[in-house]
Amino acid sequence: MKTMQIFEPAMCCSTGLCGVGVDPELLRISTVLDTLKKHGVTVYRFNLNSAPMEFVNNKAVNDFLNDKGPDGLPITIIDGKIVLIGKYPTNAEFTEWFGLPADLLGKPVEKAQGNDDCCCKGGCC
Repeated sequence: MKTMQIFEPAMCCSTGLCGVGVDPELLRISTVLDTLKKHGVTVYRFNLNSAPMEFVNNKAVNDFLNDKGPDGLPITIIDGKIVLIGKYPTNAEFTEWFGLPADLLGKPVEKAQGNDDCCCKGGCC
């Protein structure tokens, strides 16, 4: 099975799931990574604040930070190759990269037709 590393910006804790205002994207990523681990995927998650030497010791990440700075994080690496920069992978990308069932991580939220800001079907907005 492939190995994934995610290099994240500095956060108050290793997952960013602390305090009263939890970022829903960080909650999604934590849940997805936990599910991937349960299905045999090796995942390492590095926070710039709590694991700075991982950023220094990874040449590709170190070069990126020296060139672009930390604003370009997160960086996702699979088997030593950068596959995504500047955002977290979608559930579809995770399942595609690891050859897992498409429904393993749940279905994406569908938007109602005609309103790109609405998250529910049936014209609730």
